[in-house]
Amino acid sequence: MTCFIDVPTMTQLIQTVGIETFIGDLSSAIRDDFIRWPEFDKSARVANHTDIGVIELMPVSNSSRYAFKYVNGHPRNTAHGLYTVMAFGVLADTETGYPVLLSELTLATALRTAATSLMAAKALARPDSRRMALIGNGAQSEFQAVAFHAHLGIEEIAVYDTDPLATDKLVRNLGHYPDLKIIRADSAAQAVRQADIVTTVTADKALATIITPDMLEPGMHLNAVGGDCPGKTELHADVLKQARVFVEYEPQSRIEGDIQQLPADFPVVDLWRVLAGQVAGRQSARQVTVFDSVGFALEDYSALRYAYDLALQHGLGERIELVPAAEDPKDLFSKTRGGRSRQALRKAA
Repeated sequence: MTCFIDVPTMTQLIQTVGIETFIGDLSSAIRDDFIRWPEFDKSARVANHTDIGVIELMPVSNSSRYAFKYVNGHPRNTAHGLYTVMAFGVLADTETGYPVLLSELTLATALRTAATSLMAAKALARPDSRRMALIGNGAQSEFQAVAFHAHLGIEEIAVYDTDPLATDKLVRNLGHYPDLKIIRADSAAQAVRQADIVTTVTADKALATIITPDMLEPGMHLNAVGGDCPGKTELHADVLKQARVFVEYEPQSRIEGDIQQLPADFPVVDLWRVLAGQVAGRQSARQVTVFDSVGFALEDYSALRYAYDLALQHGLGERIELVPAAEDPKDLFSKTRGGRSRQALRKAA
């Protein structure tokens, strides 16, 4: 039987351990998998683009587990009462191909994106960072704020969005963190002033320049999350030229990240090499660092395996017959004539 984690079950898992612990533990799981980078069979995601959005498949595997995520990105969805990003994923046994987990990944993607940002910032941002700017106050923003406040010591966040209602929502949701100071800014430039860390999580599928060179300050770390497909950026090209730039999977980042604006030989650093201790991250307190994050399949692998282990630990998740029970593995045709009911199979399991 395959474990099934739907949205209510994922919510229950988050509430069982607490969102701060969930993000922190997931960040550690992603870091552990990044350190084991050479063990994984990797490829850039397969993407189907239209003028208004993208639908993608993101696969990755090692000798024990295979994972993939189905995910979309449609910025106009909010006008129709739908989320911009929705996802689900599968974790399977590599040896047999058997799916051990089918899970929602809309919530989990938001959590793993924040957890990945946290992982990168721990390695790249100045340890004394206390003030963050958060540009883009949509569905991902609170997850980023909680991650950096709970695990990186961020005490003050300046927030800005072109949609004031999005900022209203963010301020309301973060009201549960009374020791986190939220400052509403009138512009992106005002928000980033004197910020130690700048996180950009905008959604528009456009060649935007949310951050320009005049906004940079010595020692700043930029966590560029929103630029994640061809034709979609957040940083002015000269921002990248003035910084040390880190990426997840370079072949994918060259196509989808902010570095798509630059020549193919523009130097970048693989984040996994920093985490594994092979190369230096930040080289000085005054250096500007950029994590050009597009989201990579290995992060979803980590999220799926973490959620699966958590579900088993707490006895959560439904067992479903996603694959026929194999009384005779050479006889599939007999399944067309029915057999034991799904209810009976659950009782027998």
